[in-house]
Amino acid sequence: MTKDVRVRFAPSPTGPLHIGGVRTALFNYLFAKKHNGTFVLRIEDTDQNRYVEGAEDYIVKALNWCNIPFDEGPGKNETFGPYRQSERKHLYKQYADQLIQTGHAYYAFDTAETLDFHRKDHEAKGKTFIYNWHNREKLSNSLSLSEEEVNTKLQSGEDYVIRFKSPQDQTLALKDIIRGDISIDTNILDDKVLFKSDGMPTYHLANIVDDHLMQITHVIRGEEWLPSLALHHQLYDAFGWEKPQFAHLPLILKSTGKGKLSKRDGDKLGFPVFPLEWTDPKSNEVSRGYKEDGYFAEAMVNFLAFLGWNPGTEQEIFSLEELIQAFDLTRVNKAGARFDPDKIKWFNHHYMQEQDNYGLAIAFQNSKTELSSIDTQYIEMVVALIKERATFVGDFWDLSHFFFVAPETHDDKACKKAIKDDTVSILNTVKTIINDVEDFTKDNVQNVVKGWITSNEIGFGKVMMPLRLALVGALQGPDVFDIIYMIGKAETSRRIDALTASI
Repeated sequence: MTKDVRVRFAPSPTGPLHIGGVRTALFNYLFAKKHNGTFVLRIEDTDQNRYVEGAEDYIVKALNWCNIPFDEGPGKNETFGPYRQSERKHLYKQYADQLIQTGHAYYAFDTAETLDFHRKDHEAKGKTFIYNWHNREKLSNSLSLSEEEVNTKLQSGEDYVIRFKSPQDQTLALKDIIRGDISIDTNILDDKVLFKSDGMPTYHLANIVDDHLMQITHVIRGEEWLPSLALHHQLYDAFGWEKPQFAHLPLILKSTGKGKLSKRDGDKLGFPVFPLEWTDPKSNEVSRGYKEDGYFAEAMVNFLAFLGWNPGTEQEIFSLEELIQAFDLTRVNKAGARFDPDKIKWFNHHYMQEQDNYGLAIAFQNSKTELSSIDTQYIEMVVALIKERATFVGDFWDLSHFFFVAPETHDDKACKKAIKDDTVSILNTVKTIINDVEDFTKDNVQNVVKGWITSNEIGFGKVMMPLRLALVGALQGPDVFDIIYMIGKAETSRRIDALTASI
């Protein structure tokens, strides 16, 4: 690539960042870093009616949590700032005027009522109303009105929009890195609104102008913007600007595989669709976030990378650096990618094993008031024993409560399986053996107890099952001798006594 790679993620601050937006940001980030380029954040807030307080901060926090921070954007390396479109609105009018002067755009004075009449009239005739070459000279605009009439309307302050003049009887040859060559008949295109009389541009004009002024080389965005490619392509030609390369990412589908995963699907489908928890500033309604639900950022990033992309190998576990090295837009699929909530749990389980035990211990301790007075190093030792069976820190208590509190009851089904006529005698002997171990380590206790079992030709199940039942209250948990070593001689004896007393 001859030019320095510059990509942008350009969300609208209309609410929390959807998981699909995070995927778009991730692919932009990976592509930029792969080519030693720049990842730009631009806030597209031209629609002030939909602006939501706190949404921009949420976007930045979400990118930072995912470890894909922007290189350039609001408040950071503002080489081409400002990066909020609402702060750039003084720029756009001159470009809209330029298009009018070159004949690529025109003023349109049609009222909402007039346009609604034409739509309904067409519907009644079984047709679709499209504002373009077919009817634009029959409507109220600077193509059908005299120059004097147009000037009068403008000077009187009459409301207007500026529309792009889409050409007639042409075939556009478009290129997309992911979707290949695309041909579009211009006769089916409508004359999109580029600028409104309130002084604000529409997305289409602002997007093209900003991408040009910010020297964006690659536009990597969601499939929903593919229908806009023809207009954006024409706008670059109308301005005489060099086009960026375009890549339209596949949709993220619901877990059923049918339909696009939307912001409203989280509660209905039982899993988060936002990276971080979000509280709606108007309704105070809280939406779940992956971070607060106990997912690791590494798991989310690894999972999202595979939504529409594959490395061409069997490898599934990638660090962020490995993703950067492997990422290639030509390996992004055209077809939609199904969001599998079980798969992200699988990734989270893997990354759980890679987490620092002390950090997990702190998180575990902070999550349970019962652990507030427990030594953190002890909790760290417990975490090391149980985390291989955990997917979330929230799983830890169920997997380890017996390390901290003695069982109050013993599982009935387990009792029927483990307790025999000689169980009390066996457990009392085991208790004595354990108490007689002088150098109290896991290995020493294990060797002595197992040696006794072997020398007396007793079945291991007859000893180990009731011993586990006494310690845990059920037939579950890590190695019995790890538990004995952790809780100590005295507590082990108390728990054996509690079980034998109940038999």
